[in-house]
Amino acid sequence: MSSAVTLVDTGVLVALLNRKERHHAWAVEKSRILPAPFLTCEPVLSETYFLLSPLPGGALRFFEFLNSGMLEIGVSVITEREALWKLIHKYEDLPMSLADACLVRLAELHPVASVFTLDSHFRLYRKNVRQQIPVVMP
Repeated sequence: MSSAVTLVDTGVLVALLNRKERHHAWAVEKSRILPAPFLTCEPVLSETYFLLSPLPGGALRFFEFLNSGMLEIGVSVITEREALWKLIHKYEDLPMSLADACLVRLAELHPVASVFTLDSHFRLYRKNVRQQIPVVMP
């Protein structure tokens, strides 16, 4: 049997690393009780860095968090490109970001995964065509 896995999205990472973020306390509280290390993907990290780097000390906090052992990369965009394209095409009306597609794909690859997110789109996305993805949201 698979053990529980936590997939982490951009908004949560930004909230964890920025004390001024509205959901900072909630993200910190949940990060202490959810299974770690969290799985994510490089597009999520890219978005997170983009949002944090302009803030004073943001780039340093980002790289310190990368060194903390709390994150692992769980999917390769190149390896999963066909599955990612199918997801992005399926949800083009939202539209779906590459980061979101990677997290949905990770949910497909890890049957007991939940997505730790602030993004309400994850209530609409489905893994394996019809299965709801468990989410941890405020």
